[in-house]
Amino acid sequence: MGDKTMTADEVVARLRTGMTLGIGGWGSRRKPMALVRALLRTSITDLTVVSYGGPDVGMLAAAGRIRKLVTAFVTLDSIPLEPHYRSARERAGFELTEVDEGMFLSGLRAAAHRLPFLPVRAGLGSDVMRINPGLRTVTSPYEDGETLVAMPALRMDAALVHVGRADRLGNGQCLGPDPYFDDLFCEAADAAYVSCERIVDTAELTKEAPPQSLLLKRLTVTGVVEAPSGAHFTSCAPDYGRDEAFQRLYASTPWPDFAGRFLGGDEEAYRSAVREWRKEQER
Repeated sequence: MGDKTMTADEVVARLRTGMTLGIGGWGSRRKPMALVRALLRTSITDLTVVSYGGPDVGMLAAAGRIRKLVTAFVTLDSIPLEPHYRSARERAGFELTEVDEGMFLSGLRAAAHRLPFLPVRAGLGSDVMRINPGLRTVTSPYEDGETLVAMPALRMDAALVHVGRADRLGNGQCLGPDPYFDDLFCEAADAAYVSCERIVDTAELTKEAPPQSLLLKRLTVTGVVEAPSGAHFTSCAPDYGRDEAFQRLYASTPWPDFAGRFLGGDEEAYRSAVREWRKEQER
């Protein structure tokens, strides 16, 4: 229950090749990009990634770090299909398990409750059962006798999420309009690491917003990283919106060129490279 503050490099030092890694956020919204960038600076690979995918998946796929992806979609929101993800899939770069959004949510809930699966109607009557032959159905033991999909639990070795505020104990606060499912990612993982825009005293958390905004509970959080602009270039409402110009650059730049310019150093080097790029755009 003590101080859980860490650096991004200390977080990724706890990760290992072959892990199942959950990444919170949604598409190109409130992704823990500072932690993803720190992960890309390591040699960790052969990951099973569980994510409502955005540039987190695109970058890890382009870098060849993913062995298997479990997802409902991979999008940049304003760019419907994540281009680096698409390129990796076209060259058969990793195994894919693609399910309905509701099925994915049920898998997170099952894992959070330490259940092997949850029954769900989502997916019935669709091709999701055909393209995922390992999925099973169950029959209700009650009078209705309904057939339902048995969505397996999405258990994870570790989860990475990003929120607006957190305290040193691991309580995390979402100040934006949508919490997504970051709490479930933390509850479904054996270890959860939270980056945030700002670490504040516990008493400060409920001065800015109501207690209901305390999305993450300290009991489910292993480490906390203060990472201002740590979701860039994705959004982190209300602190900042998505950097659409930079996202377009990312989407249109060959991966080796983008990684070489922006991901070759630490987080400060990344920020410096982004600032230099912005100056170029203003000339």
